[in-house]
Amino acid sequence: MRIALLSDIHSNFDALRACLRHARSEGAERYAFLGDLVGYGAEPGAVIDTVAEYAGGGAFVVKGNHDQAVETNRLAALNDGAAEVLEWTRRVLTSAQSQFLANLPLTAREGDWYFVHASAGAPAEWPYIDSSQAARESMAAAGTTYTFSGHVHEQVLYFHTLAGKTAPFRPTTGSRIPVPPHRNWLALVGSVGQPRDGNPAAAYALFDEAAEELTFYRVPYDHRAAAEKIRRAGLPMWVAHRIEQGV
Repeated sequence: MRIALLSDIHSNFDALRACLRHARSEGAERYAFLGDLVGYGAEPGAVIDTVAEYAGGGAFVVKGNHDQAVETNRLAALNDGAAEVLEWTRRVLTSAQSQFLANLPLTAREGDWYFVHASAGAPAEWPYIDSSQAARESMAAAGTTYTFSGHVHEQVLYFHTLAGKTAPFRPTTGSRIPVPPHRNWLALVGSVGQPRDGNPAAAYALFDEAAEELTFYRVPYDHRAAAEKIRRAGLPMWVAHRIEQGV
């Protein structure tokens, strides 16, 4: 079983389509969407409709903090630009699209897989996995061999070492990483719609259960077209700049 792991799409339909197309070409059989379907980008409805279609086919989908902010209209925790985009998002979504976001669970689990947007230790509080300690706490709370998360917009693989410590590994795109089940693993799969490492290419990961391998990918797409859609929608200019620069 090969499962594509996609997070932080942020209403970037062009990036989502590119990653789904790439995942299919790599033999993906199942899909998991790890939150923040909306926010920042100009095509929230198209993203939600696409993810809802995959959910109908058995995909895992969990809620992110931007998804919840649209649902609850609690925008105080976000910067002014992000809050402005989410206010706009609330206005342009259909009732069915809004309800889809509202109905999303915070976590999902199947067998030895655990899916959460932020940390399994506090999924409703949205802490960042930004250290080995934070990763260790999330893995312990999940209680599974494999924990898959997003939220930080970076690609990092945390694992338990033979000495019992938790260490990070920075993957190289396209390189297959052995992830045998005698250790615990937490994968931050990166952001489909708004990478922040200086590379505008979309990010996702593919887990091959049979081979016990995890591969992180960067997928080029027309990010300038996505940025232009943000400008045409009248959304903050800095959001378009981030898409173009990958920052």
